[in-house]
Amino acid sequence: MKRSVPGVLGIAAALATVAAIRIGGWAVVNVESVPDYLVVGKPTELMFTVRQHGVNLLGDLSPTLVATSGRREVTARATRLPNARYRAELSVPETGDWRVVIHSGFGRSKGTLLPIKALASPPSSAIVASEADRGRILFAAKGCVTCHIHGGVDASGEVSDVGPDLTDKRFAPTYLANYLADPSIKPANGTGARMPRPDLRPADVPLLIAFINSERKTVSR
Repeated sequence: MKRSVPGVLGIAAALATVAAIRIGGWAVVNVESVPDYLVVGKPTELMFTVRQHGVNLLGDLSPTLVATSGRREVTARATRLPNARYRAELSVPETGDWRVVIHSGFGRSKGTLLPIKALASPPSSAIVASEADRGRILFAAKGCVTCHIHGGVDASGEVSDVGPDLTDKRFAPTYLANYLADPSIKPANGTGARMPRPDLRPADVPLLIAFINSERKTVSR
């Protein structure tokens, strides 16, 4: 009996996902810098990496970005760069809050950004957000949501059983800064798991600390 082309493609996609899972099929998408806003009709560059288990760079993928706002949807394909980084240009057609999801191309692993506001034109003055709010944006963009649930970030929980729920956690700032710089200072948990070294810039660290240690604003899901 002949199978239809869509059926064959569906089976192939399922087998590809299973194969990825068998070789350790989850990865962390880390966006280098999140724009403060988008401007309608103007391309915005997004640079990112994909690391298997948050460790090994994957440079041979074909990631796709999908941005949605209400019923509108925009897609963009990422370009591979020689140093295992990816670059994509995103242009949205109308104002509103746009949710950007980066489908890594490695199994079902993806990165989900918090909504970015699109404006008709650039604002007359800089948009200033608190350190905690900027840290909240980074918590999603840097892939922390891949392994951790946080009640203040509605993009949490891609592989939520890997790391602890951080919703009600507080840490001494010095300890947290040292831990983010070198997670090996903390022994592995009972399963032998240890957080990989996050791919952070020095300026990211105080923002993440400000968010993690801030008063909780739990979002509904």
